[in-house]
Amino acid sequence: PERVRGFESLSLRQFHKCGGVDYVKRAIETAITLVTAPLWMAAVALASLAVYAAMGRPVFFRQERAGLGGRPFRILKLRTMRDGAGTDAERLTRVGRFLRKTSLDELPQLFQVLAGTMSLVGPRPLPVRYLPRYTPEEARRHDVRPGITGWAQVNGRNAISWDEKLALDVWYVDHRSLALDAKILWLTVWNVLARRGIDSGGGETMPELRPGGLEAREAGGAREAGAAPRTAKGACDENQ
Repeated sequence: PERVRGFESLSLRQFHKCGGVDYVKRAIETAITLVTAPLWMAAVALASLAVYAAMGRPVFFRQERAGLGGRPFRILKLRTMRDGAGTDAERLTRVGRFLRKTSLDELPQLFQVLAGTMSLVGPRPLPVRYLPRYTPEEARRHDVRPGITGWAQVNGRNAISWDEKLALDVWYVDHRSLALDAKILWLTVWNVLARRGIDSGGGETMPELRPGGLEAREAGGAREAGAAPRTAKGACDENQ
């Protein structure tokens, strides 16, 4: 019996190590996204009309982000800000604020789940320019597909520092499972209804990640939440 239990344990570990969980996860997420397509596609259509009425074209926001293995892809979101100069608060529209608080601006990424560039659950995809700013440990967040929601999003989202957020991303990579994904999806719905973690404490978006580079972070030893300046340029990432 001990040998059998050990064999089963080893098999499960090997299954996880070889990416078996990721294959099953991909199949389940694709099925869920297809089954619920009539609902979320209708929501995208209605939200798109609201964005068009409030801001005109373009309706969608596109930006190059780092995906699986750090490979770039163009993320798709509903637009929430007006073009032009100004701070987040000045450019963020009433419709855009509602879309962010309800996370409806993220719904177009479900098309990217179907395409295989994103997952329902995983570390949020960040701008490609951030790649040189990660420590080797933090860079492991790219060992899995980026997600629409993730462990960091249900544990503070924009209300926690960059160091905390990246640490949570790596924790997810090391502990990912179907049960954990189900928990994250449930907590995501709960947090959206409770409108938790939308604001970083000083605005509607996160500040720029280590604008001085990784060297500046190591030299200063400052936490991202208190040290990073907030600028209109750094806030143009549409809530990341």
